[in-house]
Amino acid sequence: MTAMIMHSPTLAMAPRDTSGFWRNSVAASVAVALHVGVLAALMLGWSTDKPVAEAPRVMHTQLVMLPPAPAPAPVPEPVAVAAPPPEPVVAPAPAKPVVDPQIQAQKLEKAALARKRVEEKKAEQQQERLAAEQRTQELAQQRLAQERLAAERARSAAPAAAPAFDSRQYQPLSKEAPDYPERALDKNIEGDCTVEYTVNTQGRVENPKVLDGCHPLFMRPSLAAANTFRYQPRVVEGKPVPVPAVRNTFHYRIK
Repeated sequence: MTAMIMHSPTLAMAPRDTSGFWRNSVAASVAVALHVGVLAALMLGWSTDKPVAEAPRVMHTQLVMLPPAPAPAPVPEPVAVAAPPPEPVVAPAPAKPVVDPQIQAQKLEKAALARKRVEEKKAEQQQERLAAEQRTQELAQQRLAQERLAAERARSAAPAAAPAFDSRQYQPLSKEAPDYPERALDKNIEGDCTVEYTVNTQGRVENPKVLDGCHPLFMRPSLAAANTFRYQPRVVEGKPVPVPAVRNTFHYRIK
């Protein structure tokens, strides 16, 4: 690639202009730079032809079938050889001891004597037991006889005793039933209440108290009713006496 500079005679004939000189200098510099660049590209191996594309590489594979491996030969199993049965061992028969007839007779005689002594001892113990029982019975009969004799003597010596107390006992004269609590009626509560007190010499109730097992709603009406009770006083030897620990049970039932 080249650049040609044309020199016109008209330009040579024209008067010299400083601006034209500088313009021509720039054009010359550009042309020289282009030549230098083209020369450098040629030296570096630049070409205007298109690069040839490389053909793709193809890998060819082939399937190879191998014959199957031969099966291993079977190993014969060991055959167990039955051992012969052991021969039975015959134990020697124990030798029979030789018994002396005299020694055997002495043993029998000693056993008979020991048996006889045991029987005699049992008979003695039984006789002693019977004798002890007989003595006990005799002592019991003697004791009974002495007690009877003492009772007869005391009965004959004691005068006729007067009656310990008069035949009249304390008897209730009037008893009023307690009022049923309204709260117990509303709740349908039923139950029993036992009151213990003392009947004095006038037949009145003293120190009434409620025993365990009484519902709290029935305590107050039971004590109030017990205080109104009247009794016939108990008379002992012509004198009235108090009767303690008298009990009365009130039964609260809704009809």
